[in-house]
Amino acid sequence: MITLASPRHRKPMTHLIERLPPVRGEYRADAPTAQLTWFRVGGPAEVLFRPADEADLVDFLAGRPADIAVTVLGVGSNVLIRDGGMPGVVIRLGKSFAEARVDGGRVIAGAGALDVTVAATAQRAGLTGLEFLSGIPGTIGGALRMNAGAYGSEIRDVLVSVRAIDPLGHGHTLGVDDMDLSYRHCGVPEDWIFTSAVLRARTGNPETIAQAMADIRDAREDTQPRRVRTGGSTFANPPGGKAWQLIDAAGCRGLRIGGAQVSEKHCNFLLNVGDASAADIEALGEEVRRRVRETSGIELRWEIRRIGEPKPAKGGAA
Repeated sequence: MITLASPRHRKPMTHLIERLPPVRGEYRADAPTAQLTWFRVGGPAEVLFRPADEADLVDFLAGRPADIAVTVLGVGSNVLIRDGGMPGVVIRLGKSFAEARVDGGRVIAGAGALDVTVAATAQRAGLTGLEFLSGIPGTIGGALRMNAGAYGSEIRDVLVSVRAIDPLGHGHTLGVDDMDLSYRHCGVPEDWIFTSAVLRARTGNPETIAQAMADIRDAREDTQPRRVRTGGSTFANPPGGKAWQLIDAAGCRGLRIGGAQVSEKHCNFLLNVGDASAADIEALGEEVRRRVRETSGIELRWEIRRIGEPKPAKGGAA
């Protein structure tokens, strides 16, 4: 199915869509993306593709022209899409990739399953070891891509294997030792798309597990900004240190550029406090990095993925 933008912005079908293979899912041209991310900023996707299932995704990748860029977008919890939008095809994995189910002492989760959903699925089955996922915003696919972690655990600790599709549409099953996982790093090529994961757990008491998840929820409420437009933790912790402490020591708590602000509650979070643009948020992050570098000599590394193109300057090339 091909869907164009809303009637007010209707355009002739783009040449890019004309070059794409037929699918059972949906193509949408010039699709808004801001509402797909937690920051609520960003320009349109040249084409947004929602595959019907894994077979549809495989057919798309096998049939697409090799020169067309492809980007996978989860629930947009740790992504900043720049104001000029996303060239090529943005893939959004939908409901068919969001299932989480228990198989013995393991949980099998689609890449589109929310981390908190996976934790809750394990809890209901009396499986422990995955509670930390309830404290990580986003999906399992995103957690795999950055070896996400919280509260003393990370994906590497519980991962058995993943299913991934390469750019030519070939499927691969990878064990945890094949993925080169380290702190906020995954060695699997960026253009491979995770579709599911097998996670191991242990037998536990459902009530005890539920209490541990409640404790994590309460800890997040106490220490992190909630119900605001943010991308979560902005910078990775440097070896032996804490990013928020370096940011605070550099005098950045509450720092603001345009509609973007460093959180007063937890200064490793950037907020869209009103009408921020992606450029505001990225500029604020870079100013934080500059001040930390000047005060500590440490170069903070972005944990949030910054993707897409900047908006052309007024009077510049379109």
